[in-house]
Amino acid sequence: MNAPWLNIIGIGEDGMAGLSAAARAQVEAAEIIIGGDRHHALAPNVTAERIAWPSPFDAMIETIRSHRGRRVVVLVTGDPLWFSVGARIANPKIGDAIPASEITYHPQLSAFQWAACGLGWSLADCETITAHGRAVEQVIPYFWPGARLLILTAGAQTPGEVAALLTERGYGASRLTVFGALGGERETRHEGIAADWSEDVPAFNTLAVEVIGAPAALLPRIPGLPDDAFSHDGTMTKREMRALTLAKLMPARGEMLWDIGTGCGSVAVEWMRAAPDALAIGIDEKPARLAMARENALVLGAPKLRLIEGRAPEALEGLPAPDAIFIGGGLSRDLVLHCRDALGPNGRLVANCVTLESEALLIELHAELGGELVRIVPARAEPVGPYRGWRTGMPVTQWSLRG
Repeated sequence: MNAPWLNIIGIGEDGMAGLSAAARAQVEAAEIIIGGDRHHALAPNVTAERIAWPSPFDAMIETIRSHRGRRVVVLVTGDPLWFSVGARIANPKIGDAIPASEITYHPQLSAFQWAACGLGWSLADCETITAHGRAVEQVIPYFWPGARLLILTAGAQTPGEVAALLTERGYGASRLTVFGALGGERETRHEGIAADWSEDVPAFNTLAVEVIGAPAALLPRIPGLPDDAFSHDGTMTKREMRALTLAKLMPARGEMLWDIGTGCGSVAVEWMRAAPDALAIGIDEKPARLAMARENALVLGAPKLRLIEGRAPEALEGLPAPDAIFIGGGLSRDLVLHCRDALGPNGRLVANCVTLESEALLIELHAELGGELVRIVPARAEPVGPYRGWRTGMPVTQWSLRG
């Protein structure tokens, strides 16, 4: 194990004065200091060589690694491991990451902590989200009456974008507070209502939202959104089956779903809404359905959904390894065996079908490979003249298998 040679130091608006003695000593003794212009300005009067974030930013780790053997400091804002570049540098899932054993982290109060204290909110009861370097639509799944959101923004435009998203979804009464230069002498605070937001805020800011409203449709993060929440052509995994399907797929933080025959993307979108940082790739042969899936991903807050036009299993070659796979279309023995082999030890495979031929295949696969085979017959109450009766949908056969 290599000894730590890299110090990643969180710095706040109070600059060097706010650092711990150990962190300040590392900055003062550094030979190389890497950071943004703002970070360098917060640590003046230091003799180290200054290096700005590289462009493209993906070159950052190689830039840092090239100085191994010298006293290197990376300056970041607040907590280096809370939606910060510090987490990227040591992320074990990324091939070029620097081992955590070679890094010493020096935390500072985060913008979330400053904002929560400024509002008197319990941080444990807030949702902490980042829209920095990400599509702002990913905050949408967190909209819920009474929710308190703390959001790291991408710039002065983000509060207005969030205000528009809230208003479009029936939450125009939500209260927004935008903080600038948190914890410093130049701290600013702008407040307003989402429906008429027009504040001119600083480029570097943190947004707090108290979600208020009574929308026509409540859209929770747990699976089973109403069918009419999606743009679709009638061919989709319906609400009840979608909830049962996702229960078997088991969305989890940061995991990857292959959604084969994605159609309008309903399963993939709900997978991504259900767990933080969950990812999905939707595969379909029909461009029109992929267009609907793309629209649904943006409207419902899953902007990272990746869509591929093609036929499985050929279209699966070279994709990131899945943690779960859903086969909603194009079912075949070759496809199932390919998917089974792609899954790791804790992988989940779920296949749904409505035709007799596909059901016969699932029955064979269940006999050969095990798993769980169920048949679901949904029925909904609908008007029958002046009365009501049960209208039965097509039976769905579902086979699921654990890796």
